[in-house]
Amino acid sequence: MFFGRVYANCKAFSALRYPYVHLASKLVICRNFHHPVGLYFKHIFPQRPLSTSVRLLREEMATEKSVTESEQKQYRNRLGKEKSPYLLQHATNPVDWYPWGEEAFAKAREEDKIIFLSVGYSTCHWCHVMERESFENENVASIMNEYFVNVKVDREERPDVDKIYMTFVQATSGSGGWPMSVFLTPDLKPVAGGTYFPPKDNYGRPGFKTVLLNMAKQWAEQRAKVSATGKRITELLEQTTAFDVSLAGSLIGGEVPGKETWDLCFNQLSNSYEPLFGGFSMAPKFPQPANYSFLFHLIARDPKSESGEKAKEMALHTLDKMAKGGIHDHVAQGFARYSTDSKWHVPHFEKMLYDQAQLAIVYSNAYLLTKDNKYANVVRDILTYVSRDLSHPEGGFYSAEDADSYPTHDSTEKKEGAFCVWTYDQINSLLSIPLQTKPEHNLSSVFCHYYSIKPRGNVSPENDPHGELKGQNVLAVFHSERDTCDKFDLSLPDLHKELEIGKKILFEERQKRPKPHLDNKIITSWNGLMISAYAKAASALNDEGYKQRAIDAANFVKKYLYTDKKRLLRSCYTENNKIAQIKEPIEGFLDDYACLIKGLIDLYECTFNPDWLVWASVLQASQDELFWDHGLAGYFSTSNSDGHNLFRLKEDQDGAEPSGNSVAAGNLLRLGCMLDCPEMKEKASKLLSSFTSRLSRIPVALPEMVCALMLYHDAPTLVVVTGDMSKSETVELIRVAQSNIIPGIVLVTTGSNSDNFIVTRNESVRKMKKLGDREAAYVCRGRACSLPVTSPVDLAALLRI
Repeated sequence: MFFGRVYANCKAFSALRYPYVHLASKLVICRNFHHPVGLYFKHIFPQRPLSTSVRLLREEMATEKSVTESEQKQYRNRLGKEKSPYLLQHATNPVDWYPWGEEAFAKAREEDKIIFLSVGYSTCHWCHVMERESFENENVASIMNEYFVNVKVDREERPDVDKIYMTFVQATSGSGGWPMSVFLTPDLKPVAGGTYFPPKDNYGRPGFKTVLLNMAKQWAEQRAKVSATGKRITELLEQTTAFDVSLAGSLIGGEVPGKETWDLCFNQLSNSYEPLFGGFSMAPKFPQPANYSFLFHLIARDPKSESGEKAKEMALHTLDKMAKGGIHDHVAQGFARYSTDSKWHVPHFEKMLYDQAQLAIVYSNAYLLTKDNKYANVVRDILTYVSRDLSHPEGGFYSAEDADSYPTHDSTEKKEGAFCVWTYDQINSLLSIPLQTKPEHNLSSVFCHYYSIKPRGNVSPENDPHGELKGQNVLAVFHSERDTCDKFDLSLPDLHKELEIGKKILFEERQKRPKPHLDNKIITSWNGLMISAYAKAASALNDEGYKQRAIDAANFVKKYLYTDKKRLLRSCYTENNKIAQIKEPIEGFLDDYACLIKGLIDLYECTFNPDWLVWASVLQASQDELFWDHGLAGYFSTSNSDGHNLFRLKEDQDGAEPSGNSVAAGNLLRLGCMLDCPEMKEKASKLLSSFTSRLSRIPVALPEMVCALMLYHDAPTLVVVTGDMSKSETVELIRVAQSNIIPGIVLVTTGSNSDNFIVTRNESVRKMKKLGDREAAYVCRGRACSLPVTSPVDLAALLRI
């Protein structure tokens, strides 16, 4: 996030010669992602008695005391009035937490106190650890309460706050993560920060109490210097995150990056590709769905080229390995956040909605490309999980499931993966039954062989630093189905049948365990991604149930997350299955608009109900009004309505979620083509031009935007089918276009009424009529359209399928 520009300016921060942000020798950083111990101020905070306050010293020497579960009930800080599951998790901490807002900031100004800002999310493993170790500790809480104003933020609820201060942490350290811990002056300027801090001094590194005490000392003794440093840091941050100022200023309305950009993106991906188990890194491995969106677009453009063949190999091999690995929940479906090892075997067990959405689309594309049912089965698997475990009864989608859970109903401490893993004895006991197809063999033997289950567990100690998975097994497939068939003399259909029996037994047993925490917050942007996923799956697999699920979700968002002023809200909340909202709802961000618009365009191309396009066009107008940068082009991530944000940023990386600008570029081109709106293409041109510097140097950071760039240069392929979905001829022609992966396709119907939204907006479409008494299809590229065809075979030929 902003790393390319910001980290390059680290020397400017270091030159401040102030210990809070002095880099290199002044900060000791542990970069192990699975143990994000954050920034340790070894030299910043020397371990010596403090002269500022006798009380501080007494508390530093005090005996540790953590708050028990029963004692927690006596606490109810201000977070108890919130709706966010993450904030509510901290409502019974002895820390006097405030939510982000004027009440906290006014207190900091009035009492002249440093603000301690803690940012995380409800399914974050290390957030739970820091809470348990520090925020539930009475001695730590007493220091926090006396010397700081403590603010807790859910990063999923307030991505604007998270991005600003994560930019600071990354700029001053080169790394980041959650929980994020940042110290701010009363006017919200950052002066020091990190991620997770351990509770006690260890291995020469200060613990959280030491950091707190020394921060209090610095504020008490050098207040003016700290404030001046905060001001200077903020100025440098704003300068270094100003988006491509020198280059973009000369490019607005100028040349958009060309073919060299996607060639470089492909080469950068190829160079980072790990050929054994796929993916684009060693451990840890993340799904990175945007990479596959780019690869499939590249394949569809030129499947027979050397790069097209290589892209196909990289994409399909990785998707195969992911589907076989432990990152894929073979028992209860869905995908975990990432794999801690290079084999996709041992996951970080939390499941995020945005991963399910993007992976469902990726595997749908794999199915369209290959027509191999194994990819369709993965799509169904993901959507089964989302429909069952992440769905509100009225149609919205919940955010995530936690990695941690209680191993048994009597347990007092949660462990990561407890809900998902198995001992050999558990599986042997549950599956010690004869095979239905080969009674001489035992189901347990077949199951354990196929899923690599071992008597002493199959998790390597190096992937289990805290011993939580010792003796446990994570189901994963490391050999071929044919190997198991040969070993037990089974046919492939019989093997599939027996494995399904075993998975069903384990699933029913797993439902008896304590379930992980569910973050039932409903986020607009993630719901937009999920609407796209169900719509794309409905079209690829010709599934009416998926189509209806996408419709239900869109109706939910319109009912609960859309205001009378044509504005989106960021999130809503669930209380006893009923939808609730906070007193001052959070306005939607760029990601919310862009991802929902994309979902609505995809939903139109699935249902051909023009109402979805009408709404998408209204939202696009609101997005332009709220977020467009009239000086340098592109979209800011936030509107200018929140006076507490230090500055406005533009996201320039497609990470776990695609950036709002990447999605917006594709939306402008698709919607502009549908509605014959040249202004939208011009806006897309300016947006892409404003990212020239990033696209020219590191396009692999923006693979979703590179897809939009290819679409811009190729121009969308507009397929117009006359009639509506009540006509069988129309449906047959549409199925040709929906059943194949076609680069840049935009699919519309004329409908049966002359007042159809597209017909009224697009003069070319208005002229397209049936051929005689038969419904017809037209294929338009650029400003030229084919003669109409009426048969699916002829349409396939026009589309070169």
